[in-house]
Formats: sequence, structure tokens, C-alpha cells
Amino acid sequence: MRLGRVIGTVVATRKDESLTGNKLMLTQPLDLDYKPIGDAYVAVDTVGAGIGEIVITTHGTASRNAANKKNSAIDSAIIGIVDNIDVYKELLDE
Repeated sequence: MRLGRVIGTVVATRKDESLTGNKLMLTQPLDLDYKPIGDAYVAVDTVGAGIGEIVITTHGTASRNAANKKNSAIDSAIIGIVDNIDVYKELLDE
């Protein structure tokens, strides 16, 4: 699982049939300080996330299971909306 921020929506009128009815969100990966890392990616929203929210995403087979579409073309899914993160930085290896 990874942390990310929803930074946009994706509309595709022509897509694989297995994606029909799914909300597609553009998600930016974040580090523990909420700073962007890596490239943004498209994720299927399974929890009703909105623009600007911090989310938990999963990838691969776990994302298809979360969307309850085991034979779909889904590679990443939003599976949670983050309320709060407590990080004990003194416990992190630096």
C-alpha cells in the first residue's frame, strides 16, 4: 500500500469494458512529509475519494480484489481515505 493525494479525475469515454462504471482518479504518490514523490498514476476509486484528499492505494492483484473485479484491467485502486498520520520520526532509520 502507498500514500497519495488525489490531484484530478480522468474521463475516458472509450475504455476497456471492465472499467465501465468505475470512477478514475489521478493520484500523486507522497512521502511521510506529504511531499510528492514519483509520477502520478490513475487509480480506480473504491471509497468515494475527492480532489485534494490523502488516500491509501493498492496495486496489482490487490487492487482488482478491492474493486471486486478480479478479471478487470485495474492495476491500482484507492482503498482508504486518510484522516490522520502519526509518525514517530525518532524511530525512523535515517
